[in-house]
Amino acid sequence: MRRLLNTAHIYMIVGLVSGFFYRELTKLNDFTGDTQLGLVHTHALALGMLVFLLVLVLEKQFGLTSNRLFGWFFWVYNAGLVLSLVMMTLHGTLTVLGRPSGDAIALAAGLGHVLLTVGLVLLFITLGKVVPAKARPDDAPAQALRESADPQAIG
Repeated sequence: MRRLLNTAHIYMIVGLVSGFFYRELTKLNDFTGDTQLGLVHTHALALGMLVFLLVLVLEKQFGLTSNRLFGWFFWVYNAGLVLSLVMMTLHGTLTVLGRPSGDAIALAAGLGHVLLTVGLVLLFITLGKVVPAKARPDDAPAQALRESADPQAIG
């Protein structure tokens, strides 16, 4: 669980630093157009920090790390996110500096997005294996309490 928290923390730092970098680089170069650089901040915070905080909660509730596919999710997803963030930063920086980015950057960014997709598929497969299909016997009192509090459940 500590690894998930640390990963979320690292992406939080990357997100904040990338936002600062975007603001300062565009200001120094008097750049006012659109650039991928402005999206790095949001991608790092949403796909990095928030996803890993959510996975941390899911780990606490369902023990995701008990499944062998979880490690594959963790490394594939992180590789995809890091590759995507680096390529977005490189492409955006080159745009601000007025230089072409080339096909190699687009290819690498595409690969990063493919890895992100594979990582998400692995996460959902892992969730499917660790989340119980039906209520456990120890959930019965909680379920009865929820039904008694819900007037729609009666009848």
